[in-house]
Amino acid sequence: MLKKLGLVALLFALGSVTALAADFNGKWTAEVQGRNGAQTVTFDFKVDGSTLTGKVTTPRGETDISNGKVDGDNIYFDQVLNFNGNSFTLSYKGTADGADSIKFTRTFGGGNGERPPQEFVAKRAAAGSAPAAPPAQ
Repeated sequence: MLKKLGLVALLFALGSVTALAADFNGKWTAEVQGRNGAQTVTFDFKVDGSTLTGKVTTPRGETDISNGKVDGDNIYFDQVLNFNGNSFTLSYKGTADGADSIKFTRTFGGGNGERPPQEFVAKRAAAGSAPAAPPAQ
């Protein structure tokens, strides 16, 4: 009887840990420093188990994320950008900081020269908020 009670307690505790994993679904916004000052970046995440899909929207437009995954309170994904025939990858690693904040580190790859990692915080967007609009051309 005591073994069964201990097993039930263990299963409940393990289930509780899973339930406490961060919910990354939805829209998130961040102010990220760039060459021309701060820009608003919007993330639209969709989580299915440990798989993450979605889009990143900046003033330059919208791109799909790739290689997305979620592991507990951690989120990982890449954003592949193409400029003038050159491709480079931005790799993101984030950690939930409460229910409505993600601390991100973004690294650059495939570009010309090394850039230092960039740190910023994304906040959960208010319901009904729109992503950043691309610039007028």
